[in-house]
Amino acid sequence: MYEHFRPEERPFIDQLKDLHEQVIHFHQERLTDFLDPRQQDIVFSIIGKDDDCDLQFFGGADGCERKRAALRPSYLSAEPIDWEISLLKAPYSSKFVSISHRDVLGALMNTGMVREKFGDISVDDASFSFACTKEAETFVRMSLEQVGKVSVTFEQVDKLNLEKEQWNEINSLVSSMRLDSVIAAVYGFSRSKAAEAIEKGIVKVNWRLVDDTAFRVDVGDYLSVRGYGRGKVISQEGITKKDKIRLVLGRKK
Repeated sequence: MYEHFRPEERPFIDQLKDLHEQVIHFHQERLTDFLDPRQQDIVFSIIGKDDDCDLQFFGGADGCERKRAALRPSYLSAEPIDWEISLLKAPYSSKFVSISHRDVLGALMNTGMVREKFGDISVDDASFSFACTKEAETFVRMSLEQVGKVSVTFEQVDKLNLEKEQWNEINSLVSSMRLDSVIAAVYGFSRSKAAEAIEKGIVKVNWRLVDDTAFRVDVGDYLSVRGYGRGKVISQEGITKKDKIRLVLGRKK
């Protein structure tokens, strides 16, 4: 099983295997924290085809990127799931101050809780909102009184205003699966500009900073360059006669 994933993903796979065994052997229901899309792909690839385990994802609202996974015996598949998710909203006046996604995430991280306890964050001109686990809600209400220069008070809501994720597909030929080569193809950079971005520490693979230009990218990986948005390696479509790799890449609209 490990051979299909990166070494740094093995601890997550081990946790997933433990949850799966609890479901299959002890007929228990299990709920993960919020998972990023790469982690969701891993969960689905390992468990998604197991007929004995019902697997579902939900992030608190339609269109969420970060989601919790529910694992339970298949005979419970028709039963409703208690996702234990809270949606919190805080109003503010944009006439006097601006708040960004980074401001909200930084404030949440400063509470001492880990990123996995929080789902998607939505920010508009009059308020911001986010999803969190129910156990995190109480702690956030008690400990978070300010975001940036704004004093905040939270209220529960039943939805987040999120844009649906859409990808512009790009058919490309690359000489290798090196990170600098793939970044150049996704963002239309020269190879040297891609390498410079990586070395500056503004490139992430699956939400983790990578500063090695020779890092090997795989199908299913999510990419981002600060200031240029998100990309994805959607599929590999074979090799040309000149040993070029045919890729279908995605760049978020």
